[in-house]
Amino acid sequence: MNNSARSDDSPIRQDVVMTSGLLAGKTALVTGSSRGIGRAIAIAFAEAGANVAINYVNDADAATSAVSEIVALGRQAVAIQANVGEPQTAVNLVNAVTAELGPIDVLVNNAGIGGRVGDPQDLTLEQWQTTMNVNLTSAFVLTDAVLSSMRERQWGRIINVSSTAAQTGGSIGPHYAASKAGIIGLTHGYAKMLVKEGITVNAIAMAQIDTDLVHSSTPADPSRIPVGRLGSTSEISDVACLLATNAYITGQTISVNGGMYFTS
Repeated sequence: MNNSARSDDSPIRQDVVMTSGLLAGKTALVTGSSRGIGRAIAIAFAEAGANVAINYVNDADAATSAVSEIVALGRQAVAIQANVGEPQTAVNLVNAVTAELGPIDVLVNNAGIGGRVGDPQDLTLEQWQTTMNVNLTSAFVLTDAVLSSMRERQWGRIINVSSTAAQTGGSIGPHYAASKAGIIGLTHGYAKMLVKEGITVNAIAMAQIDTDLVHSSTPADPSRIPVGRLGSTSEISDVACLLATNAYITGQTISVNGGMYFTS
């Protein structure tokens, strides 16, 4: 599926100033963005002026809805189906976005899977490899695919979604914790190597956020969080917008976790 729309033939909200926003004229790709945290980040980027590519695996209707919401803001948007856990598919995604919206300025590696295990010996090699492919390897492949154009333009923002599990072990299992810890290492490595080239690389490590995914795959337990509630998607998208628009923050892991890390 490939749905695109341009601002010159789309309905525009009257309360939006078309040329405003710190990301005006930029193109963003947010993986896993048909719903939840990814969708909130994509919409926030559009509100900041960016044209946005929505990536999804299964939920075409949700992706189309996200595109419509972005178009209503007067931005360009495209929805592209791709399982970023498959390396060549991830590269094809970058090529498709570039063809539709132009070179990618902001990449958010948000796509991820969990798959909770009980006893550690219940974890299979297949689960381990699948989790690494989607949660970690995809971030490497996608980053590599966008870097050439970012380096040519001497501007880029890469935001990697990690988890408090990377710092505490979490409750899903060692496969998930390791994949999210790898994201932090990947972030630091790229940030150090690209710091002189106008490209920032940062990570967001979050605790449980109030999304359908959390309620369906992980026991949502606000009592485990010191502030006493789940986080909201807007509290993540706010940080993503900060990292996408600030040129002086790089190599950082921003913990958005309601106090879980410092109490663990």
